[in-house]
Amino acid sequence: MPELILPTTQLHAAFLECRDDWGPGLHEDGFGLSADDDLDSADGFAAWVHQRTRLTHPPEDPCPDERHGSPRWIVEDGHVLGGIALRHWFSDDIGHIGYGIRPSARRRGLASWALREMLGEARALGLDRVLVPCLEDNVASARTIERNGGVLEGVRDSDHGPVRRYWIDLHR
Repeated sequence: MPELILPTTQLHAAFLECRDDWGPGLHEDGFGLSADDDLDSADGFAAWVHQRTRLTHPPEDPCPDERHGSPRWIVEDGHVLGGIALRHWFSDDIGHIGYGIRPSARRRGLASWALREMLGEARALGLDRVLVPCLEDNVASARTIERNGGVLEGVRDSDHGPVRRYWIDLHR
């Protein structure tokens, strides 16, 4: 049975296995990777996990540029199968929720399940609706979002190519 957990250094090897399943590049949606992240060394990975999880809950005295979110890993039997993140702030470019399932774990309904779970968290935060984008040619992701109530707003150009923009009403 899969579960959503906070990123943890205890699953370093499992995370690297997940990352390697995708192949080279920074296309693992839901993990918040950047080109400067050192994920291979224990210290670099620990710093990356700390950065992801320290913004999970608002600090007592937040900096104006800190942006909080709810990063989760999709884990089953000690294997990292994917990631999903609910941003507690709005970005018209990247939306509220991003997710990705490693290639070897796809076609099991994991993305739909994880998205449903994160929509519950968004409701608990008091959000009325969320924007969930996906690349225009990612038919599987589009279907996942539509199954969860996503209504297509339209398609926009982005740095990664055309992106479908779906809004999900959380009070339906």
